[in-house]
Formats: sequence, structure tokens, C-alpha cells
Amino acid sequence: MFSSLSAHWLFLTCLPKFGRTRRRALLATIPDLTDLLTKNAATLRALGLHAETIAAILAWQQRDETHTAVNTARQALLDCERHGIDIVTWQSAGYPEALRHIHDAPLVLYTRGDARLLCSEQIGIIGSRNATPAGLDHARRFAAELGERGLLVTSGLALGVDGAAHAGALDAGHATIAVIGCGLDRIYPNQHRRLGERVIANGLMVSEYPPGTPARAAHFPQRNRIISGLSRGILVVEAGLKSGSLITARLALEQGREVFAIPGSIHSPVARGCHHLIKQGARLVDQVDDILEELGCAWSLSAGHLQETASPTDALDSREIAVFEALGYDPLSTDALCSATGLPADQLVQSLLLLELEGLVSSVPGGFQKIA
Repeated sequence: MFSSLSAHWLFLTCLPKFGRTRRRALLATIPDLTDLLTKNAATLRALGLHAETIAAILAWQQRDETHTAVNTARQALLDCERHGIDIVTWQSAGYPEALRHIHDAPLVLYTRGDARLLCSEQIGIIGSRNATPAGLDHARRFAAELGERGLLVTSGLALGVDGAAHAGALDAGHATIAVIGCGLDRIYPNQHRRLGERVIANGLMVSEYPPGTPARAAHFPQRNRIISGLSRGILVVEAGLKSGSLITARLALEQGREVFAIPGSIHSPVARGCHHLIKQGARLVDQVDDILEELGCAWSLSAGHLQETASPTDALDSREIAVFEALGYDPLSTDALCSATGLPADQLVQSLLLLELEGLVSSVPGGFQKIA
């Protein structure tokens, strides 16, 4: 462990009393922060480090694995190896430059999937967890077309707009990046377990938190700064006036990113946040070309297209495929599905049960609908 460069950077994230503000201040004078791990106590004190931080660094130098910080780093490395999690450090060639320049950039990113995607041109798509059917459809369609035009879609794997954006990109054959607020040994929320597995298989899942870290409310604003930091711009599909999406939009503006918003009904609570952003200067968009025009891009068709992408219906029989394709993201009654598919009720119910077991559809008030 003590000879691993990744372990050095990981250990820095485990140091007590060594938060983002302190790290950022030191980076201005010590570009390679791992040099701290070779300094003596007097030099560390002269740099203004806290006594607990100095004690942990000295324990590292003595290879004292009984020290809490050293043991935490060791356990994180073992967990990464066990769960197939890769580490991208501040010093790695694959660390994304766009993220490096935000004021509180993470020193370490944990990844599962294709880490090369971190340096792709990205657009963040965010929005309400309680999105309307129209909002979910917007997220899916914009994600699919943005992928087709060469922009990789990044979001947070949350319920609602986030999940629809990831699914829209994947279903169209494009990679996507999900940034989550917990360790990569788990997928949160649990309802998106299958979607998260698709993201890992055909894209990338990212976290700044080591394996074993549970999802906590405080983690999500921190996660949001990474979504905006990775992206050239943020598209807000639907958002309430007090939503986390507006916080992400504010972070994006602070980071010098473009902010786009899709307008909605003046009567819809989840459209008010978008309308507020537009009033504040966000670009109103109703088509992908609006985004590309603002970014000054001339993206080529099919850039970044996956060579091979597993379809969620690959393992289904023709009857289940017919039912799945008849469903949308609005509830549809069994009577309507019988009419759309031509199936008798007993066969339709059998197909719906199988699709539910596969995690592709869910039973909701009013009938059945696809799961993002």
C-alpha cells in the first residue's frame, strides 16, 4: 500500500482536519500534495497543518496501520479491489481538466465502468425526482439526441429526470455517466439498481466517496458540483423553486458553465424552477440545436456512439417485447394494452408479470408503465 501512488492520494482524503479549503490552499504552493507525506513534523507545522493532520502523516511515514487514517485508507483500497472499483487521482492523466479547475475539486474519484469517458465532452441533465410524464419524456428524448450529436450525458441516477436521462442515452446506444452520493459498492436508489448496472456496463459510474459510504442527504449537493464540474453546460428539465436542481444550476454558473432550461406549464409546480432560471438568464430551450448553438458546437452525427449496446429486451420473447413496446412512461390500463397488443387478458397479465420481475415495468395507479 505505501508504495502505491493511488494509495498516497487516497490517504490524503482520509487525513483528519484536512478539508477542501486547506487542500486547495496548499495546492497553490505544492502542486503534488503527496509531497506532504515525506515532510518532517517541523515542516508540516510551518505549513500550518493541524496537529491531528501531522500525527496522521507521521503515522503513515512509520507505516503504522493501527492509526485510524492509515487503516481507513488501507480498508478503502481493499474494498476497491474486492468490488472492481478503479481510482482516478488528481495526478492521473485521466483526471478531467474541466473538473480540476473548480474551486473544490475532489482529489480522488472512484469509478466503475469506462473511466476514459471522464474526459469526454459532457452535458449534465438534471431535474425533479417527481417529474411529470412529459418531463420524463423530455429527459429521454434530449439525452438520446444529445448523445447522437456527440455530447455525453451526465446525471445523478436519482429517480425522475436523472434516471430518464440515463435510460434515454443508453436506449439510444450511447454511453452515459452517473455521479452518485455514496460508495460504488452499492447503487442508490435501489429502484435504479438495474439502470445502474446498465450504466456501469455501457458507461461510467463515479463517486468521490470510498466503498462502504452510505447515501446521506449532505452528500447530494457535493455530488451535484461534480456533475456540473464535469459538464460544459447543465440542462434543467423540470424543477421546483426549492429543489436541488436549482442549487446545481447555481453551482454551474459559479463554475462558468452554461445553464439551459425547458419551459413548462405556468400551472405546474415542477416548471416554476425552470421559469425562475430563465428569468435569471438561463437559455430557454425546446430543441437540442438550442443547446449546441449556445455552446458553439458543430457536433458530428453519431460521435461517441457505442459499438455494442445491450438492449433491455434482448432476453425477452416476442410477446413480452410487444407489451414492453406498447407501454410508455404514462400509466396504461390493461384494457388499453389488450387493444394495443391484440393479446387476450390472461396472456397480457403473464407478460406484465414477467416484465415486472425483469425490472422493466411497474404497476402504478391507473395501470402499468415502463421503468426508466
